[in-house]
Amino acid sequence: MASETEFIRSWIRSHQRTPSGSRDFKEATKRDALARLEVELERLLSTLPEPKRPVVEKEFKGFKNLFSRFLAEQGPSVTWEKIQKLPEGAVIDYSTLSTPTTDNIHHMLDKLVVVKLNGGLGTSMGCKGPKSVIQVRNELTFLDLTVQQIEHLNKTYKCNVPLVLMNSFNTDEDTQKVIRKYKGLKLDIHTFNQSCHPRINRESLLPVPKNVDVHNDIEAWYPPGHGDFYESFNNSGLLQKFIKEGRTYCFISNIDNLGATVDLNILSLLLNPDQKSAEFVMEVTDKTRADVKGGTLIQYEDKLRLLEIAQVPKEHVDDFKSVSQFKFFNTNNLWAKLDAIQRVVEQGSLNMEIIVNNKSLADGLNVIQLETAVGAAMKCFEGGIGVNVPRSRFLPVKKTSDLLLVMSNLYSLSHGSLVMSPQRMFPSTPLVKLGDNHFAKVKEFLNRFATIPDLIELDHLTVSGDVTFGRGVSLKGTVIIIANHGDRIDIPSGALLENKIVSGNLRILDH
Repeated sequence: MASETEFIRSWIRSHQRTPSGSRDFKEATKRDALARLEVELERLLSTLPEPKRPVVEKEFKGFKNLFSRFLAEQGPSVTWEKIQKLPEGAVIDYSTLSTPTTDNIHHMLDKLVVVKLNGGLGTSMGCKGPKSVIQVRNELTFLDLTVQQIEHLNKTYKCNVPLVLMNSFNTDEDTQKVIRKYKGLKLDIHTFNQSCHPRINRESLLPVPKNVDVHNDIEAWYPPGHGDFYESFNNSGLLQKFIKEGRTYCFISNIDNLGATVDLNILSLLLNPDQKSAEFVMEVTDKTRADVKGGTLIQYEDKLRLLEIAQVPKEHVDDFKSVSQFKFFNTNNLWAKLDAIQRVVEQGSLNMEIIVNNKSLADGLNVIQLETAVGAAMKCFEGGIGVNVPRSRFLPVKKTSDLLLVMSNLYSLSHGSLVMSPQRMFPSTPLVKLGDNHFAKVKEFLNRFATIPDLIELDHLTVSGDVTFGRGVSLKGTVIIIANHGDRIDIPSGALLENKIVSGNLRILDH
C-alpha cells in the first residue's frame, strides 16, 4: 500500500505524460486512492448521530468531488497558446455606465441580495476571532460599516435589501453573538456556513480527522475557500427563498474590502431590459505594479474566465505579471444571477480550478487542503462580462499597512462608506510598507502611533525596525524610515517629513 501511495504522490508531483504501459496501473492507483477515501468518509459519518448526518453527507459529497478532480488533474489547467485576445465589449468601462433615475432605484434594489464572504479569521493581523470584527475606523468594525451602508440604502430608497453573511466554522459562533446588536435596525441579516472539509495527510492521501467533532480537533478541518459559496448558498435554502421573493441578482464581495459598496450603476446595467442579461459580472480594475499577482480576465475557449497565477505555467509567470499584457485584475466584487446559480449547482456544472494549499500542522504533520475561488466560476455561467471600475472600489485591508491608510485623513466616513478626501491631488492611494517584525499585529501597530499621521500628500512610505510616531506627524512625498537592529527611532510630535530618509541614529537625509 505504501508503495502505491508513493506512486500517486510522485505522479501528482510530476504531472508528466507516462507511457501507455503504466497508464492502466496509474488509473488503478487513482481508483484505489478514491476508494480508500470513500471508506474513510463513511467511517467518519458513522461517528455522527443520525439526525446530523444529512448535512455532513452533502458536504462530504462536495469534498469527494473535489478530491477526485484533484486526482485527475494533469498539470496547469490553461494551455498558454490557447489564450485569446479579449473581445470587444468583454470589459465595459465603468465611466460609460448610466446612472439610474431616483424613481427607478427602489424597484432595482428590491431585486438585490448583498453577500459578504465572512469566513476568515483575523489571525494574520494578530487578532482573535472573525476578521470582520476588527475595528477599522472610529471604533467601527468591518461588519459595522457594512451594516451601516445597507441600512442607509434601505432608509434612503425605502427598500429592504437583505445582508447575507457566509461564515465558516471558525467565524460562525462569534459572528452570531455580534449580529444581535443590529436587531433594532432596518435590515434583515441572514447567515449560512460554508462547508467544512477534512484536511488530507500528504503522505497517505487519507483524511486527518478521527471523528466529526470539529471543534475538538479544529486543526484537522478547513473551510474550502470562497468558491464553495454556490453549493453552500444553495444547500442553505436561502437561494431558493430569495428567488421566490422575486430577487434576481446577488452582489458578492470580501468583508474586508471597504470599497465594495452596492453600486447602482452596475445594478442598473444588469437589470436593463434592453440588454441581453449577463449572468455573471466581475469587477476588475487597472493593474499597478503592486497588483501583479492578482487574478486577471482572459478569453479562453470562447468564454471569459479568471486566470490566477497558480494556473500559469512557470515559463509564462513573467508574462502574467506584465502590466501591459494583462491590464486588469479581479477585485473579487462579483454579481451573479440567482436562478443561474441554482442552475449550475443543480446541473453539477461548477468545475472551478482546484487550488492545492500545502500546510503543516502544529505536530509537524504535512497536509493538503483543496480549495476553489468564487470568481473562477465565471466560465460556468452564460454571458459573463467584466466592468473596469475605479480603484476606489478595491480597498482591501489585508495588513496593518492597509489599516494605516483607511484610518488616516485620506478618507472620511459617510454612512459606512469611505470617501477619498477631495484634498488628495490624485486618486491613487500611497504605497505603504510597514516592517513585519514591529507592525504586523494590530495591537502593536496601534501602540506605535500616538495619532495616525497626515497622509494627504504621501506617495510612498517604508518603515522598518523599532520606530514610533508622535502626535500630529505629517508625511509627504517619499518617506523611508529604517531603524537598524538595536536602534530605535522616535519621530517627534508635529514633525513634517517630506521626501526624507531617516536612518539608524535618526539622521534625516533629503531624498
